[in-house]
Amino acid sequence: MEKSYKEIMPQITTFMFDVDGVLTNGIVHISTTGELTRAMNTKDGYALKTAIDLGYNICIISGGVNEGVRSRLSNLGIKDIYLGAHKKIVQFEKYLNDKNIKPEEILYMGDDIPDYPVMKRVALPCCPKDAVAEIQEISSYISHFKGGFGCVRDVIEQVLKVQGKWNGKFDAKYD
Repeated sequence: MEKSYKEIMPQITTFMFDVDGVLTNGIVHISTTGELTRAMNTKDGYALKTAIDLGYNICIISGGVNEGVRSRLSNLGIKDIYLGAHKKIVQFEKYLNDKNIKPEEILYMGDDIPDYPVMKRVALPCCPKDAVAEIQEISSYISHFKGGFGCVRDVIEQVLKVQGKWNGKFDAKYD
């Protein structure tokens, strides 16, 4: 019998995310000068920062190359950011080897076909509510939130709650 996503969450030490369609809503705005811009949810940012502060590994693997994305994520404290990753499995393997991490410790959230090979390798493949059908089919958990609208916060918060690291752990920091 296959484990439920809640049974896998206690072993998660590493969160991996795609950008477009996960950390953003997948819409790219094009300015008159040709600049591509995206929007990210601050609640997702808070959850990412919280996970980093608690010692979790965070890795971003995206096919996009927008340096504004790198800047935003770096400012949250994320160090492992792979942009321009058209074969995400290559960066995934490199990250595992460099950090000595096992696939059984990883939650990966993706939304489209380029995420498929990595999602087939991790313990907890997840996706936003509006992911493509092929990704939803292989996901152990489908967030109730769409990409860019809190799906990252959703999965991080759930893992931290299952591991007893979310509720009441931040009071002193914000008093």
